[in-house]
Amino acid sequence: MQMMDLSQLKHEANNRKKANKKYFDRLKNKKPKEVDDAFHALHEEVFAEVDCLKCGNCCRTTGPLFTQKDIERLAGHFRIRPAAFVDRYLRIDEDNDYVLQSVPCPFLGADNYCSVYEDRPKACREYPHTDRKQMHQILNLTLKNIPICPAVFEVVERMKRNFPA
Repeated sequence: MQMMDLSQLKHEANNRKKANKKYFDRLKNKKPKEVDDAFHALHEEVFAEVDCLKCGNCCRTTGPLFTQKDIERLAGHFRIRPAAFVDRYLRIDEDNDYVLQSVPCPFLGADNYCSVYEDRPKACREYPHTDRKQMHQILNLTLKNIPICPAVFEVVERMKRNFPA
């Protein structure tokens, strides 16, 4: 699979947003296990063809939510107190969640490698979430990730072709 240019991705995702939303609305009427199975199979297929290190757009343009466990694990990584980690890297957003103070992620290297990969937040471990259980519950999140992640764009395009709703 040839990865799409990121500006083209954003443009194409925007052009298909209404159709994708309609498709996702119809998916909610399918059996959750069937939706999960279809997403998971395509996730595996697409990620066998994609090298995230050639992109890194998720880390450059969005930030994860940090759980208390994430904060403690990363504070340990840096050998600082959790409060110091929060002060240095995080802020509380409008939903009262801990998020990065700014993007791109401060742990992202110029080579798109994550300097805290082994200790990265749970949200980063699970991104782009196309292999999670109960996909029908996070279709809105998937819709938001389409213009960010070329792999999500491709998973959704293949879903529309292979799994009619």
